[in-house]
Amino acid sequence: MRLPILAFLLSSFCLSGTFAAPPPNIIVIMADDLGYGDLGCYGAKTLQTPNIDQLAAEGLRFTSGYCSASTCTPTRFSFLTGTYAFRQKGTGVAPPNGPALIQPGTTTIASLMKQAGYATAVIGKWHLGLGDPKPDWNGELKPGPLEIGFDHCHLLPTTNDRVPQVYVHDHRVLNLDPKDPLWVGDKAPDENHPTGITHRSTLRMDWTHGHNGTIHNGIGRIGFYTGGMAARFRDEDLADEWVKRSNTWIEAHKDGPFFLFFAAHDIHVPRMPHERFQGKTKLGFRGDCIVEFDWCVGEIMKTLDRLKLAENTLIVLCSDNGPVLDDGYKDGAVEKLGSHQPAGAFSGGKYSVLEGGTRTPFITRWKGRVQPGVSEQVVCTIDLASSLAALTGTALPETSCRDSINVLPALLGEPGAKGRDHLLQQDNNGVSFGLRMGDWKLVRHKKAKGKSQAVVSVKSHKDAEGLHALYFLPDDPSEENDLSAKNPEKMQAMIAKLDALIAADRSR
Repeated sequence: MRLPILAFLLSSFCLSGTFAAPPPNIIVIMADDLGYGDLGCYGAKTLQTPNIDQLAAEGLRFTSGYCSASTCTPTRFSFLTGTYAFRQKGTGVAPPNGPALIQPGTTTIASLMKQAGYATAVIGKWHLGLGDPKPDWNGELKPGPLEIGFDHCHLLPTTNDRVPQVYVHDHRVLNLDPKDPLWVGDKAPDENHPTGITHRSTLRMDWTHGHNGTIHNGIGRIGFYTGGMAARFRDEDLADEWVKRSNTWIEAHKDGPFFLFFAAHDIHVPRMPHERFQGKTKLGFRGDCIVEFDWCVGEIMKTLDRLKLAENTLIVLCSDNGPVLDDGYKDGAVEKLGSHQPAGAFSGGKYSVLEGGTRTPFITRWKGRVQPGVSEQVVCTIDLASSLAALTGTALPETSCRDSINVLPALLGEPGAKGRDHLLQQDNNGVSFGLRMGDWKLVRHKKAKGKSQAVVSVKSHKDAEGLHALYFLPDDPSEENDLSAKNPEKMQAMIAKLDALIAADRSR
């Protein structure tokens, strides 16, 4: 018996008082741009998400579950490394030709699981860069996931509004014809290259801002590329691809234990769900993509049931940031919103450090181990590295996962378990921050208003560090009433705490 497995059994004894079954398989399902109010189990009335609702009914639904940043790349970086993304330069939204942001030798959630004897895979959106100093699209794409703890990867290399629209399978672009090499650049290769500007009338989904580079599948993208025609995919097929590849990998590793990071692209732009989901909601393609994501979750659940793995698999469902409506395309998300509230009762969304930017759906299910219910404990995607290390009895190096807190008892719903006592939230590049401590929330904006769907209501306290506001979340979940003037001591104490967290090398 491997020592990590023995340590798992001992840790399970400490948690529950009885020896547990063998270590569970672990699947982390991360949605993209899914808001707190986008699911039926979180209050949505205008669409149905039966599979995720079932997951929540059979598991633990968190009302204070967070991601660590309000955009995708920094949240994914922090989820994998257990370290706040602002501590490393260059962890804002990665460009198409961006290098690998997580270098070989970095302790990650995948390397910790591999150390514990798990098979490891990431399937879906990556958006953390590949190669050094940039991707070699026609050769080996390394370093990448396989150099930081994953045994296998099948990826959308950036995000689908950025070029190129190809799959990366382990170290290479899948189905790439060497006679038709792939070129990716920041500028059009020549003046005759069709773009969303020069050929706007040919687009089947028009752009509102920024998405007017190379056209693929009738949709303009960020960036430019040529070649690789045999390797290109249809937007409509992404969800099916992730499900097919994940189910095949799960079946191949059913004897476990295995760790799968299922990184959905739904509901990120360009929202182009498969034809069988188009028109399934009254919310346009954004709503249809939520239904498509729910289907993905259901297919994974069916596979676990078929293989009789559901009772020995911990599923964590989360999102990489809060919701956004117009994120660069005219897809009906704004016009067809109706009474739907993507962020629920919260203000802000993607790009914002208000609650709607980082408080998202967060569900854990482990049949027979996690008792169904609702938890108010504060947990975050950045904590999964330390928590899963504890679950598998894997030691964390002192210098690694510097901001990842072990909240395993809270994730498993242990009686009396506590989550975080504080949580730092950041925007894309760590310019603006939020700090939650108990029921209080401090917001610091270097800019009075950023790229957000919410009006930033921080205006009464300004100093050298930026614009601050203080909110009491139980009475004011939408962060509309700044209480800094009435609570100056609390305000200064939280500013000092935020400054200390930012200046420190770690918070674990």
